[in-house]
Amino acid sequence: MIAYIARRILGMIPTLFIVSVITFIIIQLPPGDFFTTLQAEIAQSGGGQDKETVAKMQELYGLDKPMYVQYWRWVSGFLWGDFGWSLEWNSPVLPLVLDRMAYTMLVGGLSLVFMLGVSVPIGIYSAAHQYSFGDHALSLIGFLGLSLPGFLLGLLWMFFGIIVLRIPVGGTISPDMANAPWSLAKFLDYLNHLWPAAVILGLASTAQLQRIMRSNLLDELGQQYITTARAKGLKERKVINKYGVRVAINPLISVMAMEVPKIISESAIVGIVISIPTTGPLLLRALMSQDMYLAGTILLFMSLLLMVSNLAADLLLAWADPRIVYT
Repeated sequence: MIAYIARRILGMIPTLFIVSVITFIIIQLPPGDFFTTLQAEIAQSGGGQDKETVAKMQELYGLDKPMYVQYWRWVSGFLWGDFGWSLEWNSPVLPLVLDRMAYTMLVGGLSLVFMLGVSVPIGIYSAAHQYSFGDHALSLIGFLGLSLPGFLLGLLWMFFGIIVLRIPVGGTISPDMANAPWSLAKFLDYLNHLWPAAVILGLASTAQLQRIMRSNLLDELGQQYITTARAKGLKERKVINKYGVRVAINPLISVMAMEVPKIISESAIVGIVISIPTTGPLLLRALMSQDMYLAGTILLFMSLLLMVSNLAADLLLAWADPRIVYT
Protein backbone atom coordinates (compact mmCIF):
# COMPACT_ATOMS: atom_id res chain seq x y z
CA MET A 1 0.00 0.00 0.00
CA ILE A 2 2.81 2.42 0.87
CA ALA A 3 4.53 1.69 -2.45
CA TYR A 4 1.25 2.34 -4.28
CA ILE A 5 0.76 5.68 -2.52
CA ALA A 6 4.37 6.67 -3.30
CA ARG A 7 3.90 5.85 -6.98
CA ARG A 8 0.70 7.85 -7.14
CA ILE A 9 2.34 10.87 -5.50
CA LEU A 10 5.34 10.69 -7.83
CA GLY A 11 2.94 10.40 -10.77
CA MET A 12 1.37 13.71 -9.75
CA ILE A 13 4.59 15.61 -10.51
CA PRO A 14 4.61 15.19 -14.33
CA THR A 15 0.84 15.64 -14.38
CA LEU A 16 1.12 18.97 -12.56
CA PHE A 17 3.92 20.01 -14.94
CA ILE A 18 1.72 19.32 -17.96
CA VAL A 19 -1.21 21.14 -16.32
CA SER A 20 0.99 24.16 -15.57
CA VAL A 21 2.18 24.37 -19.19
CA ILE A 22 -1.32 24.04 -20.64
CA THR A 23 -2.91 26.52 -18.23
CA PHE A 24 -0.14 29.07 -18.77
CA ILE A 25 -0.53 28.84 -22.55
CA ILE A 26 -4.32 29.16 -22.36
CA ILE A 27 -4.10 32.18 -20.05
CA GLN A 28 -1.70 33.84 -22.50
CA LEU A 29 -3.92 33.22 -25.54
CA PRO A 30 -6.02 36.43 -25.26
CA PRO A 31 -4.29 39.47 -26.79
CA GLY A 32 -2.52 41.86 -24.48
CA ASP A 33 -1.61 41.50 -20.83
CA PHE A 34 -2.57 42.86 -17.42
CA PHE A 35 -1.49 46.43 -18.16
CA THR A 36 -3.20 46.64 -21.55
CA THR A 37 -6.38 45.35 -19.90
CA LEU A 38 -5.96 47.91 -17.12
CA GLN A 39 -5.40 50.65 -19.70
CA ALA A 40 -8.63 49.66 -21.49
CA GLU A 41 -10.59 49.78 -18.22
CA ILE A 42 -9.19 53.21 -17.38
CA ALA A 43 -10.02 54.46 -20.88
CA GLN A 44 -13.64 53.38 -20.44
CA SER A 45 -13.90 55.58 -17.34
CA GLY A 46 -12.54 58.61 -19.20
CA GLY A 47 -8.91 58.38 -18.10
CA GLY A 48 -5.89 56.95 -19.83
CA GLN A 49 -2.22 56.04 -19.68
CA ASP A 50 0.41 56.84 -22.26
CA LYS A 51 2.07 53.99 -24.11
CA GLU A 52 5.46 54.72 -22.58
CA THR A 53 4.14 54.17 -19.06
CA VAL A 54 2.52 50.88 -20.09
CA ALA A 55 5.74 49.76 -21.79
CA LYS A 56 7.82 50.58 -18.70
CA MET A 57 5.45 48.61 -16.46
CA GLN A 58 5.54 45.65 -18.84
CA GLU A 59 9.34 45.74 -18.80
CA LEU A 60 9.43 46.05 -15.00
CA TYR A 61 7.31 42.93 -14.47
CA GLY A 62 8.80 40.98 -17.38
CA LEU A 63 5.61 40.95 -19.45
CA ASP A 64 7.54 42.01 -22.54
CA LYS A 65 9.58 38.79 -22.43
CA PRO A 66 8.76 35.67 -24.52
CA MET A 67 6.19 33.25 -23.13
CA TYR A 68 8.73 30.58 -22.18
CA VAL A 69 10.76 33.14 -20.19
CA GLN A 70 7.66 34.21 -18.29
CA TYR A 71 6.76 30.56 -17.67
CA TRP A 72 10.21 29.76 -16.30
CA ARG A 73 10.08 32.84 -14.10
CA TRP A 74 6.85 31.47 -12.64
CA VAL A 75 7.74 27.80 -12.11
CA SER A 76 11.34 28.36 -11.01
CA GLY A 77 10.18 29.59 -7.61
CA PHE A 78 7.81 26.71 -6.83
CA LEU A 79 10.32 24.82 -4.71
CA TRP A 80 10.76 27.87 -2.47
CA GLY A 81 7.04 28.61 -2.21
CA ASP A 82 7.21 31.54 -4.64
CA PHE A 83 4.29 31.40 -7.07
CA GLY A 84 4.75 34.87 -8.48
CA TRP A 85 3.32 38.31 -7.79
CA SER A 86 -0.32 39.24 -8.27
CA LEU A 87 -0.51 42.46 -10.26
CA GLU A 88 -4.21 42.85 -9.48
CA TRP A 89 -3.82 42.61 -5.72
CA ASN A 90 -0.19 43.86 -5.51
CA SER A 91 0.61 40.94 -3.26
CA PRO A 92 2.34 37.55 -3.38
CA VAL A 93 0.15 34.94 -5.04
CA LEU A 94 0.51 32.09 -2.52
CA PRO A 95 -1.17 33.75 0.53
CA LEU A 96 -4.09 34.88 -1.64
CA VAL A 97 -4.62 31.40 -3.06
CA LEU A 98 -4.19 29.56 0.24
CA ASP A 99 -6.70 31.83 1.97
CA ARG A 100 -9.38 31.25 -0.66
CA MET A 101 -8.47 27.59 -1.11
CA ALA A 102 -8.89 26.95 2.64
CA TYR A 103 -12.44 28.30 2.58
CA THR A 104 -13.20 26.43 -0.64
CA MET A 105 -12.00 23.17 0.92
CA LEU A 106 -14.05 23.84 4.05
CA VAL A 107 -17.24 24.48 2.09
CA GLY A 108 -16.47 21.60 -0.29
CA GLY A 109 -15.81 19.21 2.59
CA LEU A 110 -19.11 20.13 4.23
CA SER A 111 -20.82 19.67 0.85
CA LEU A 112 -19.39 16.16 0.57
CA VAL A 113 -20.57 15.34 4.10
CA PHE A 114 -24.01 16.70 3.23
CA MET A 115 -24.12 14.69 0.00
CA LEU A 116 -23.12 11.46 1.69
CA GLY A 117 -25.30 11.99 4.75
CA VAL A 118 -28.42 12.69 2.70
CA SER A 119 -28.04 10.60 -0.47
CA VAL A 120 -27.15 7.29 1.20
CA PRO A 121 -30.18 7.07 3.58
CA ILE A 122 -32.55 8.28 0.87
CA GLY A 123 -31.10 5.81 -1.64
CA ILE A 124 -31.43 2.95 0.86
CA TYR A 125 -35.03 3.86 1.65
CA SER A 126 -35.95 4.18 -2.04
CA ALA A 127 -34.41 0.80 -2.87
CA ALA A 128 -36.02 -0.94 0.11
CA HIS A 129 -39.42 0.60 -0.73
CA GLN A 130 -39.27 0.46 -4.51
CA TYR A 131 -42.20 2.09 -6.34
CA SER A 132 -43.80 3.17 -3.07
CA PHE A 133 -45.20 6.67 -2.52
CA GLY A 134 -42.08 7.62 -0.55
CA ASP A 135 -39.85 6.38 -3.37
CA HIS A 136 -41.71 8.45 -5.96
CA ALA A 137 -41.80 11.54 -3.72
CA LEU A 138 -38.07 11.39 -2.93
CA SER A 139 -37.24 10.77 -6.58
CA LEU A 140 -39.28 13.83 -7.55
CA ILE A 141 -37.44 15.97 -5.01
CA GLY A 142 -34.15 14.55 -6.26
CA PHE A 143 -34.93 15.41 -9.87
CA LEU A 144 -35.89 18.95 -8.83
CA GLY A 145 -32.58 19.34 -7.00
CA LEU A 146 -30.71 17.96 -10.01
CA SER A 147 -32.39 20.36 -12.45
CA LEU A 148 -32.01 23.60 -10.47
CA PRO A 149 -28.64 25.33 -11.08
CA GLY A 150 -26.60 26.45 -8.11
CA PHE A 151 -26.76 30.17 -8.89
CA LEU A 152 -30.58 30.01 -8.93
CA LEU A 153 -30.61 28.27 -5.55
CA GLY A 154 -28.28 31.01 -4.31
CA LEU A 155 -30.65 33.72 -5.52
CA LEU A 156 -33.62 31.92 -3.94
CA TRP A 157 -31.75 31.69 -0.64
CA MET A 158 -30.87 35.41 -0.79
CA PHE A 159 -34.54 36.28 -1.40
CA PHE A 160 -35.83 33.90 1.27
CA GLY A 161 -33.29 34.99 3.87
CA ILE A 162 -33.62 38.74 3.33
CA ILE A 163 -37.34 39.12 2.50
CA VAL A 164 -38.92 36.25 4.46
CA LEU A 165 -36.58 35.50 7.38
CA ARG A 166 -35.14 39.03 7.52
CA ILE A 167 -31.67 37.78 8.42
CA PRO A 168 -28.29 38.82 6.99
CA VAL A 169 -27.25 36.41 4.25
CA GLY A 170 -24.17 36.28 2.07
CA GLY A 171 -20.57 36.68 3.09
CA THR A 172 -18.92 34.76 5.89
CA ILE A 173 -20.21 36.68 8.89
CA SER A 174 -22.81 39.30 9.80
CA PRO A 175 -21.75 42.96 9.57
CA ASP A 176 -22.36 43.56 13.29
CA MET A 177 -20.08 40.62 14.14
CA ALA A 178 -17.25 41.48 11.75
CA ASN A 179 -15.11 43.44 14.24
CA ALA A 180 -16.19 41.57 17.36
CA PRO A 181 -13.72 39.21 19.09
CA TRP A 182 -14.22 35.50 18.56
CA SER A 183 -16.85 34.03 20.87
CA LEU A 184 -19.51 31.35 20.78
CA ALA A 185 -22.02 33.81 19.29
CA LYS A 186 -19.61 34.80 16.52
CA PHE A 187 -18.76 31.14 15.82
CA LEU A 188 -22.46 30.27 15.52
CA ASP A 189 -22.97 33.25 13.23
CA TYR A 190 -20.07 31.99 11.10
CA LEU A 191 -21.71 28.56 10.86
CA ASN A 192 -25.04 30.15 9.91
CA HIS A 193 -23.31 31.72 6.90
CA LEU A 194 -21.39 28.53 6.10
CA TRP A 195 -24.08 25.85 5.87
CA PRO A 196 -26.23 27.50 3.14
CA ALA A 197 -23.24 27.57 0.78
CA ALA A 198 -22.45 23.93 1.54
CA VAL A 199 -26.06 22.85 0.94
CA ILE A 200 -26.38 24.86 -2.29
CA LEU A 201 -23.13 23.46 -3.70
CA GLY A 202 -24.00 19.90 -2.73
CA LEU A 203 -27.70 19.75 -3.57
CA ALA A 204 -27.41 18.84 -7.27
CA SER A 205 -24.80 16.16 -6.59
CA THR A 206 -26.89 14.81 -3.73
CA ALA A 207 -29.75 14.11 -6.14
CA GLN A 208 -27.37 12.32 -8.51
CA LEU A 209 -25.77 10.21 -5.75
CA GLN A 210 -29.23 9.34 -4.43
CA ARG A 211 -30.16 7.79 -7.78
CA ILE A 212 -26.83 5.94 -8.01
CA MET A 213 -27.22 4.52 -4.51
CA ARG A 214 -30.76 3.39 -5.23
CA SER A 215 -29.76 1.70 -8.49
CA ASN A 216 -26.70 -0.04 -6.99
CA LEU A 217 -28.63 -1.33 -3.98
CA LEU A 218 -31.46 -2.64 -6.14
CA ASP A 219 -28.90 -4.61 -8.15
CA GLU A 220 -27.36 -6.05 -4.99
CA LEU A 221 -30.71 -6.98 -3.44
CA GLY A 222 -31.29 -9.31 -6.38
CA GLN A 223 -28.04 -11.23 -5.86
CA GLN A 224 -27.92 -14.81 -4.55
CA TYR A 225 -26.03 -13.99 -1.36
CA ILE A 226 -28.88 -11.67 -0.34
CA THR A 227 -31.38 -14.47 -0.99
CA THR A 228 -29.23 -16.83 1.12
CA ALA A 229 -29.09 -14.31 3.98
CA ARG A 230 -32.87 -13.97 3.92
CA ALA A 231 -33.27 -17.76 3.80
CA LYS A 232 -31.21 -18.03 7.00
CA GLY A 233 -33.83 -15.95 8.78
CA LEU A 234 -31.86 -12.73 9.17
CA LYS A 235 -33.86 -9.56 9.72
CA GLU A 236 -34.48 -7.52 6.57
CA ARG A 237 -32.78 -4.46 8.07
CA LYS A 238 -29.64 -6.47 8.77
CA VAL A 239 -29.68 -8.01 5.30
CA ILE A 240 -29.89 -4.59 3.67
CA ASN A 241 -27.51 -2.62 5.88
CA LYS A 242 -24.84 -5.24 6.61
CA TYR A 243 -24.71 -7.04 3.27
CA GLY A 244 -26.39 -4.99 0.55
CA VAL A 245 -25.28 -1.47 1.47
CA ARG A 246 -21.68 -2.49 2.12
CA VAL A 247 -21.26 -3.57 -1.50
CA ALA A 248 -23.58 -0.99 -3.10
CA ILE A 249 -21.76 1.95 -1.55
CA ASN A 250 -18.43 1.14 -3.22
CA PRO A 251 -19.22 2.78 -6.59
CA LEU A 252 -20.55 5.78 -4.69
CA ILE A 253 -17.11 6.43 -3.19
CA SER A 254 -15.54 6.59 -6.64
CA VAL A 255 -18.27 8.90 -7.93
CA MET A 256 -17.85 11.28 -4.97
CA ALA A 257 -14.22 11.91 -5.95
CA MET A 258 -15.45 13.14 -9.32
CA GLU A 259 -17.82 15.55 -7.58
CA VAL A 260 -14.87 17.61 -6.28
CA PRO A 261 -14.21 19.47 -9.58
CA LYS A 262 -17.96 20.02 -9.95
CA ILE A 263 -18.09 21.66 -6.52
CA ILE A 264 -15.09 23.84 -7.34
CA SER A 265 -16.50 24.97 -10.68
CA GLU A 266 -19.96 25.54 -9.19
CA SER A 267 -18.43 27.64 -6.40
CA ALA A 268 -17.36 30.25 -8.97
CA ILE A 269 -20.90 31.41 -9.75
CA VAL A 270 -22.38 30.59 -6.35
CA GLY A 271 -19.52 32.47 -4.65
CA ILE A 272 -20.34 35.58 -6.66
CA VAL A 273 -24.09 35.33 -5.99
CA ILE A 274 -23.92 34.88 -2.22
CA SER A 275 -20.57 36.67 -1.73
CA ILE A 276 -18.46 33.89 -0.23
CA PRO A 277 -14.64 34.01 -0.52
CA THR A 278 -14.05 30.85 -2.53
CA THR A 279 -11.47 30.51 -5.29
CA GLY A 280 -14.16 30.96 -7.94
CA PRO A 281 -14.62 34.77 -7.79
CA LEU A 282 -10.86 35.23 -7.38
CA LEU A 283 -10.15 33.08 -10.46
CA LEU A 284 -12.80 34.89 -12.51
CA ARG A 285 -11.33 38.28 -11.67
CA ALA A 286 -7.79 37.04 -12.39
CA LEU A 287 -8.83 35.76 -15.81
CA MET A 288 -10.68 38.97 -16.67
CA SER A 289 -7.70 41.16 -15.71
CA GLN A 290 -5.16 38.69 -17.18
CA ASP A 291 -3.37 38.36 -13.85
CA MET A 292 -1.59 35.28 -15.22
CA TYR A 293 0.41 34.17 -12.19
CA LEU A 294 -2.63 34.30 -9.91
CA ALA A 295 -4.92 32.53 -12.39
CA GLY A 296 -2.32 29.88 -13.20
CA THR A 297 -1.63 29.15 -9.53
CA ILE A 298 -5.33 28.78 -8.73
CA LEU A 299 -5.79 26.32 -11.61
CA LEU A 300 -2.66 24.44 -10.52
CA PHE A 301 -3.94 24.09 -6.95
CA MET A 302 -7.35 22.98 -8.23
CA SER A 303 -5.68 20.25 -10.28
CA LEU A 304 -3.68 19.16 -7.25
CA LEU A 305 -6.84 19.04 -5.15
CA LEU A 306 -8.53 16.87 -7.77
CA MET A 307 -5.62 14.40 -7.86
CA VAL A 308 -5.44 14.21 -4.06
CA SER A 309 -9.20 13.61 -3.86
CA ASN A 310 -8.93 10.77 -6.40
CA LEU A 311 -6.13 9.19 -4.37
CA ALA A 312 -8.16 9.54 -1.16
CA ALA A 313 -11.17 7.93 -2.89
CA ASP A 314 -9.07 4.96 -4.03
CA LEU A 315 -7.70 4.45 -0.50
CA LEU A 316 -11.17 4.78 1.01
CA LEU A 317 -12.49 2.27 -1.52
CA ALA A 318 -9.80 -0.22 -0.50
CA TRP A 319 -10.72 0.29 3.15
CA ALA A 320 -14.44 -0.22 2.46
CA ASP A 321 -13.95 -3.30 0.25
CA PRO A 322 -11.33 -5.82 1.51
CA ARG A 323 -11.35 -7.50 -1.91
CA ILE A 324 -9.48 -4.51 -3.37
CA VAL A 325 -5.71 -4.74 -2.90
CA TYR A 326 -3.23 -2.17 -4.20
CA THR A 327 0.33 -3.32 -4.79
